[in-house]
Amino acid sequence: MKIALIGYGKMGKTIERIAKERGHEIVSVIDVDNISDFESDAFASADVAIEFTAPAVALSNYRRAFAAGVAVVSGTTGWTEELPALKKEIEAGGKTLFWSSNFSLGMNVFMAVNKYLAGIMNQFPNYNVEMTEVHHTQKLDAPSGTAITLAEGILEKLDRKSLWTKETETKPEELAIKSIREGQVPGIHTIRYESEVDFIEITHDAKNREGLALGAVIAAEFTAGKKGFLGMNDMLKF
Repeated sequence: MKIALIGYGKMGKTIERIAKERGHEIVSVIDVDNISDFESDAFASADVAIEFTAPAVALSNYRRAFAAGVAVVSGTTGWTEELPALKKEIEAGGKTLFWSSNFSLGMNVFMAVNKYLAGIMNQFPNYNVEMTEVHHTQKLDAPSGTAITLAEGILEKLDRKSLWTKETETKPEELAIKSIREGQVPGIHTIRYESEVDFIEITHDAKNREGLALGAVIAAEFTAGKKGFLGMNDMLKF
């Protein structure tokens, strides 16, 4: 398969290595200094582009790729208030975007466990729930896109919570997400249910970027030849 890379930081380089190990060809690499390559023949020859950049440029990157007729797999977060409108645009234009807040296969298992646990804890209102997420200092969005996805999973199942909030809970219906930025932490997400007598805690701790990069390449393999807006649930069938 021919793959283009949009974004060539640490994640892009890891994706490049794993894609080559799985027998794929990198036909184009686009970063901040060669944006015009979106219009190149090399980029247009890609079956799929994998995009990990920044929230401010993500939508522009998708649209440039769509204009070249290239499907996109993206893990960029921090822009999802635009997601409903973008989904309509994708469907109307016959474009392809596979988007996930986290491509780690382990994290997606964790997300499924999170929703299942929230469904159980809905029966026990004496437990309050909060979340803590820790990432490296280069992580721009806070809370992380993964934390927001986890929070949405809790809100779907836990009747006593109706919205998430940053850092602190000021009303009983709020789910607090505490964000910490330190060192080179790839990502730690902890969900804690606490009562007066005990607490229940689940944690996903990413050791490195390998799991995210592998998941993104597997998603690209899944996406090639498909149309519409896709996500990890489509691929994993959880």
